Amino acid sequence: MPEPLFELKDVVKKYEERTVLQVKDLKLDGNKVYAILGPNGAGKSTLLRLLNMLEEPTSGKIIFQGVDIKGAGEAARLRMRRQMCMVLQNTYMFNTTVYQNVAYGLQLRGIKGAELDRRVKEALSFVGLSDFGPRKALKLSGGETQRVALARAVAIRPQVLLLDEPTANLDPDSVALIEKLVRRIHETTGATVLIITHNLFQAQRIADEAILLYNGQVIERAPIDQFFTNPQSDITRRFVSG
Repeated sequence: MPEPLFELKDVVKKYEERTVLQVKDLKLDGNKVYAILGPNGAGKSTLLRLLNMLEEPTSGKIIFQGVDIKGAGEAARLRMRRQMCMVLQNTYMFNTTVYQNVAYGLQLRGIKGAELDRRVKEALSFVGLSDFGPRKALKLSGGETQRVALARAVAIRPQVLLLDEPTANLDPDSVALIEKLVRRIHETTGATVLIITHNLFQAQRIADEAILLYNGQVIERAPIDQFFTNPQSDITRRFVSG
């Protein structure tokens, strides 16, 4: 039995006195696409921030590749974080060219010269923006910005891609394109993808498994077909029926 990519044990996250996440036991395997579903305030974004080490749990353990994140040293934590990439609903772009935005993560990892140039160009080609390198990143449309964000991920070749509603503000054509790119990244690189979405049809199109969060707790986790056609929880049944 392969080791889980992530394992959460008795994880609680509080902001002051308010508990926003309470996960007793959750294992996430590698090489899968997970849809993280639930209403607003369910704890979905908090879960992604904990996995990406942007925040620490109030209590409990998060284990990545067999290593307790909290107990790891700074160097080990940096190595872990460099295996992950997060794309947000409102992606931040540096006030420079598209090329430099994609190159930034590689430069942080010490990649330079011809190797850097090759990987930036390959990443832009992967997302269909081969000619966009010299353009100003802040002048892009919403769909183009999200494609550049995915190109940044492709360039650094993460093992984990965390997506927080990456298509929420996009037109239908851009949504379809981003969905195809997410599946293609997973299929060509083997990256594990966790995508937060309120679009149930999107979850069905791109995910292998769905996880429903409600009031900070994992209510149900199941293969995508079973989740929508034969949910085990009353809460899940109400959620998928709208």
